[in-house]
Amino acid sequence: MANRKFVIAEQLLGKEVVTTDGFDLGKFVDVELNEITGKLTTLIVDPNVDSEFVNKLDVKDGRLKVNYGSVMAVNDFIVVDRKSVA
Repeated sequence: MANRKFVIAEQLLGKEVVTTDGFDLGKFVDVELNEITGKLTTLIVDPNVDSEFVNKLDVKDGRLKVNYGSVMAVNDFIVVDRKSVA
């Protein structure tokens, strides 16, 4: 089962992260996990520095953190609720 998780993470790596209303936040690069439960808590995104929307957000150490609970869909893009990142 652990191998399956790596395959899923590998497929997500580099996917564009966009808001429900179409703002391009950047590319997915990593996740943070709750060490006790093992559940995903945060998506780590390499921010789109050309986006005025992203430039208004709290980008620390060159990365944008997005609460995993805001993920609405994963397909060609990772879609997150804009209200949770603004």
